[in-house]
Amino acid sequence: MKKLIAILIFISQMVASTLNLSMTSSPSKLNPILPADSASSSVSGFLFNGLLTYDKHGKIKTELAKSYKFIDKTTLRFKLREDVKWHDKKPFTAKDVLFSYNTVMSPKVFTPLKSNFLLVESVKMIDDFTIEVKYKKPYFKALDIWTLSIIPWHILKDEKNIMSSFFNKKPTGTGPYYIEEFEINQDVTIYANENYFEGKAKIDKIKFKYIPDPNTEFLFQKQHKLDVSSLKPLQLEKQINKDFKSFYKILEKPNFGYTYLGFNLRDEKFKDIRIRKALSHAINRQELIDILFFGHGTICNGPFLPETFAFNENVKNLEYSIKKAKTLLKELGFDKNNPFEFEVVTNTGNDIRRNAAEIMQYQLAKAGIKMKIRVMEWQAFLNTVVNPRNFEAILLGWGLALVPDAKPLWHSNQDKKGGFNLVGYNNKEVDELIEEAEVTINREELSNNYKKIFKKIAEDVPYLFLYIPNTITTVNKDIKNIEPQFTGIWHNHKDWIKP
Repeated sequence: MKKLIAILIFISQMVASTLNLSMTSSPSKLNPILPADSASSSVSGFLFNGLLTYDKHGKIKTELAKSYKFIDKTTLRFKLREDVKWHDKKPFTAKDVLFSYNTVMSPKVFTPLKSNFLLVESVKMIDDFTIEVKYKKPYFKALDIWTLSIIPWHILKDEKNIMSSFFNKKPTGTGPYYIEEFEINQDVTIYANENYFEGKAKIDKIKFKYIPDPNTEFLFQKQHKLDVSSLKPLQLEKQINKDFKSFYKILEKPNFGYTYLGFNLRDEKFKDIRIRKALSHAINRQELIDILFFGHGTICNGPFLPETFAFNENVKNLEYSIKKAKTLLKELGFDKNNPFEFEVVTNTGNDIRRNAAEIMQYQLAKAGIKMKIRVMEWQAFLNTVVNPRNFEAILLGWGLALVPDAKPLWHSNQDKKGGFNLVGYNNKEVDELIEEAEVTINREELSNNYKKIFKKIAEDVPYLFLYIPNTITTVNKDIKNIEPQFTGIWHNHKDWIKP
């Protein structure tokens, strides 16, 4: 009998499907409420769920919650699913939700997630499958913060130090995959959860191959050893062959981040909007994209992510026109004998950004503008340039979110030490719109509000919004049911089939 069981297990292992991915660093903590590296976040994303999540269109949908309802503008009630089990088969209940919230807010736990819950007044259990959240005031992220991954009360309730808990290395979640154990600087394997509340994932295992060297990762791709990976534009255009293209489907979408040239609006040089417009007219953004990314990118027109509720499709950058740039410069008293000069500072460790600076330097020179470039080590850049606001202009990037928060970058009260309003942008109308949006729970009203913010910021030209590079993903053509969306491809990974 034992031999028969062993044979059956062996056969099942032989036919089990495995999705091969890569990671350039080793996971540190697989506890989703703690700060983590990208590898940890990638793995833990398969192991845990939130009450809510985002669908393929970037809209909120239920996950561990069965339903939700606003009782009034500051009271939100969740009904929880009653068919959810933790990986150890214990039932999921409202105790887990309350425990997760209390853990995040505990003074003993250091996590950036705390800031999401500052407007929460209380969270309480109504019964085993009902949670009620009260907010201090109406909050536009009242739903979105509950994409928070939930951790198990029954395992961690007596844990004295979550920050160093055993759980961080051997977690138990409710997600479609579970993990047995992992070693530092080794491959990590996760396994399909037989008892997942939405049904077992069709791919039995996901293996994250530890490949710290990007060149080795590319070699693995060329040898067809990875099922899903990524390419740089240069690799796509110059370094792959027919064999590669016959094995992989190549998918592109805009990245969730943009690069910008920010002006110090406290500096007399940039207070007149005409100089900022002249600089914008003199930058050929499409040429930047063509040179830096072989055309694999999108011109950035403003502060929020394209295809989201906050994006204003009617707003465009000022057209590329050396003639218009020179006309504005002349109005301001600048010419060949008295050129406009400024310095841009950026950081080392980002060759694309440095190359972008050099291209812009060449472009601006056509309009008679002299731009000097200073490149600094990242920590020195932060400590001596960014934090003390000691710059004329900076070249940086910013991540974009499905649900943006305009306040950190664009509200005048964030022009302070520790704030992200680095350029000193100050517009009372935008401040009012941001404050109005913060207490808006109606999505349509929120969208209209944010589109107005988008338009006003773009018109004020506090930045030169430059480009959004494309994410280039390679996918094994044998994998079925992949549905690319602007949010990416992972929204339905549970339904993927690998023969």
